Amino acid sequence: MSFKKVDLSELSINPFNLIGKQWMLLTGGNMENFNTMTASWGQLGVLWNKNVLTCYIRPNRYTYEFVENGDFFTASFFGEEYREALKFCGAHSGRDCDKAKEAGITPAEFDGSVGFEEAQLVLVCKKLYSGGIREDAFLTDDGLYAKFYGSDPLHKAYIAEITAAYIRQD
Repeated sequence: MSFKKVDLSELSINPFNLIGKQWMLLTGGNMENFNTMTASWGQLGVLWNKNVLTCYIRPNRYTYEFVENGDFFTASFFGEEYREALKFCGAHSGRDCDKAKEAGITPAEFDGSVGFEEAQLVLVCKKLYSGGIREDAFLTDDGLYAKFYGSDPLHKAYIAEITAAYIRQD
């Protein structure tokens, strides 16, 4: 597969569909050592006069270590034909298996970071800010906190500048 680097203004995407329905693989590390995870929570927008992606990772996820310890990560978006691969990457830990190999996706280098050859879109992201979700910061008592956290660790949010966008050329 080949990819074309494009300006973000050339993309016509619906972030609600792209992230919430299609999902994404967040990948930290480099070609020698990386991990990826499926995510369906996040935002695309503008902050601090920069085009940004915000994503959320629980500290017990293996990918957390890679994103936390690096300056860059990627967000890879796939067509529906890769739904099972994304389900696999969301249900298995890279501590226990080679997720990319078992999911049938091929790692590829994007500006020193790792994305996937089968992706339709790969965003290269440079971390700008991170901070933890806090129980005491919830402003509603409608069960939101209990529904999404209970005994699970709270997510850490990463706000990252999108430094490059690559679309697959078929």
